[in-house]
Amino acid sequence: MTWDWSAVADFMPRFWDGVLVTLQILVLGSLLSFTLGLVWALALRSESRFVRWPVGLVTEFIRNTPLLVQLFFLFFVLPEWGVQFSALATGTLAIGLHYSTYTAQVYRAGIDAVPAGQWEAATALSLPAHRTWTAVILPQAVRRIAPALGNYVIAMLKDTPLLAGIGVLEMLQQSRLESAATFQYTEPLTVVGIAFILIAYPASLLVRTLERRLAR
Repeated sequence: MTWDWSAVADFMPRFWDGVLVTLQILVLGSLLSFTLGLVWALALRSESRFVRWPVGLVTEFIRNTPLLVQLFFLFFVLPEWGVQFSALATGTLAIGLHYSTYTAQVYRAGIDAVPAGQWEAATALSLPAHRTWTAVILPQAVRRIAPALGNYVIAMLKDTPLLAGIGVLEMLQQSRLESAATFQYTEPLTVVGIAFILIAYPASLLVRTLERRLAR
């Protein structure tokens, strides 16, 4: 077996299309997971059990079932009920929803780590609830949990190949299509593997740097 650089050159147009789709999924999925995760975390702290219990059941169910099963359910089952999205939208929604249940626990841990004196000070100053959360509690909580959220972004990146199962044209699916057309598997798959390393490793270094700075 010999390495064929011409196969790499032929794959490059497909590869860059796949990179663009992968990064799009990663950015939108991360924003969705961070936003929904905060919603779940606040709901789980609700004084009403009619809010707390249903949210707890839903998040536990999502967190304890495989992402691939959720992906297939959203893409193949929901259309039978009249709810249908494109493969890209479905994949982004699945990743964002799945990881939101993990980021919810991260948010909860960050909120619980805020010293009780901060809550008492906000109460003593007669701050309204929304000001207490936005100006006192959440800024301190996010500072503590930013590195953990960064790790979940990297985990989401590594899970994007699962979306090839529903036909999303991310990097892995592009390499599979190229390999099927040319019968050359080594070059496209190797390029995709290296691409994941080149994206994930700098991101992990950034998370470590952020963790050290926030620790100070």
